[in-house]
This record gives sequence, structure tokens and C-alpha cells, in this order.
Amino acid sequence: MTFRSTVFVLLLVLASCAKKEEPVALSLEGSVCGDPALRGEAIGEVSGAGACGIENAVRLREVSGVRLSTPATVDCTTARALKTWVDEGLKPAVGTEGGGVAALRVVSHYACRSRNNQSGARLSEHAKGRAIDIAGIRLKNGTELTVLTDWGRGGVGRRLRQMWQAACGPFGTVLGPEANRFHRDHFHFDTARYRSGSYCR
Repeated sequence: MTFRSTVFVLLLVLASCAKKEEPVALSLEGSVCGDPALRGEAIGEVSGAGACGIENAVRLREVSGVRLSTPATVDCTTARALKTWVDEGLKPAVGTEGGGVAALRVVSHYACRSRNNQSGARLSEHAKGRAIDIAGIRLKNGTELTVLTDWGRGGVGRRLRQMWQAACGPFGTVLGPEANRFHRDHFHFDTARYRSGSYCR
């Protein structure tokens, strides 16, 4: 090998090493709440009747690579809590079952309404953009784990309970099938905070 070709090879090796050491920048384009793992769009103020509404709302479509079946209108505090749950609760509970988690079936997000849609009840956290309801978890192989049919049923039921328990902490209120008849078919997560800590039932 000539001197010139040796120098050329060394330059190629050095260039290759330099590329490997460059940090990979995560794109914020298409993200919300300043987090590249939260994908969607900022929609700003959402007004509603009375005390309903959200000051700085986002329309969330994907969280840490997990799609939402319906874009969820929430505030950033709730979006971040959902990300924590997806990363630290949902994904570990599912593991590699069915190829892993693909999507969440969202059945409610922002809505100007009372708790459980009951007349005379207090305003729901949904009315403030601080709540999301999830009825099912779709896996990459097309299987769906549903709260209504799988809760308390064998290994799938244990996974659902693990997910429910993991939400207690990131969220202030966590309700499931054992809370009451209104939640027999979904998980309710909201970011209300209480002096005594999270309320999980």
C-alpha cells in the first residue's frame, strides 16, 4: 500500500469515528409540550361554558411511539403523565406479548361535562383537559386487550391490573372496573392532585 492510499484509509476511519460520536438530535417538529416523544399539535386555548376549557391545549396523536385511536385534547401536564405511564407502566406490563404495544383505544378526552355525566354532579376533570379514558390496548399483531372483557381474566387480566397500578402516581386519579359501574369498561386517568396523594380505585 502506498503512502497516499494509507493516508486516505486513515482519513476514512477518522471520519467514520467522528460520525459515530456525534449526538443524535431528536426532532421537535410535529411534537408538543417540548417533548419529541409527544406527537400532535398545539391548539392553544379551548373555550367552554362556565368553568370548562383549557388554557394551553394540545391535540395528542402519539405517545412514545404508541398511537392514540382518537387524537386526545388535553393539557401538557396530562400529556406528560400519559407518557410516563406508557414508558414505565404500559410497555413493561405488555412486554413482547403480541409484538408489543401499537395503540391505545381512547374513548374520552376533553368534554365539557359533569362527573360520569350525572346531572348535578361536580365538573369532571375531562372538562378541564386533565383526563383521558382508555378502553383497550392494541398490540402489534392486531390483538386488543380490553378492559371490559379481559379485566380479572388470567394473564391478560394480570397485565391490565399491572397497567392500572402503574398509573397511580403519574396520575392523581386512577379508576377502573372495580371503582364503580361507570368504569367497568375503561380506565379513567386524570391529573387532579390531592393532599393525601393519588386516589386509585
